[in-house]
Order: sequence, then structure tokens, then C-alpha cells
Amino acid sequence: MSNDNLSTLTERLQILLAETFQVSPDLITPELNFGDLPQWDSLGHMEVMLRLEEQFGVEVNTDTIARLISIPEICRYLQERGYVQ
Repeated sequence: MSNDNLSTLTERLQILLAETFQVSPDLITPELNFGDLPQWDSLGHMEVMLRLEEQFGVEVNTDTIARLISIPEICRYLQERGYVQ
């Protein structure tokens, strides 16, 4: 995946997280991790996983949920699943 596509994917994830957590997109940095925002707790994390499944058409199983704890990790996971812009 090119850097342009990765950048676009990161931006889409930032928007998804801002909408999920109902915060300003300015608070969602490309390096954001689980726990960096009060809203990204265990309940918020499950909401993010559901939205990933809905918006990107990927399946997130229980083993994967614990791995997807940052925007870079989520990007890698989507790339591994063949997600392309």
C-alpha cells in the first residue's frame, strides 16, 4: 500500500474514532492508542471493533480485538485483510 493510501486509511480511521467517541477530530492523532482518551476504554474499544466490521467489511475475532489497540495496528490489520482505497 502506498503512503498516500496509508495516509487516507489513517484519516478514515481518525474520523471513525472521532465519531465513535464523539470528540473533536483534532483529538484523534495518527498515533492514538487504547487508553489515550477516556472514551477509548474497554466499552469504547468494542464499539470501535463493531464500526470497523461495518465500515470496512472485516471480521474482528476475539483474538484480534486485543491486538487492535492503536491506529497503526488497525491500519496494519486492514492492510493484511487486503483493504485497498
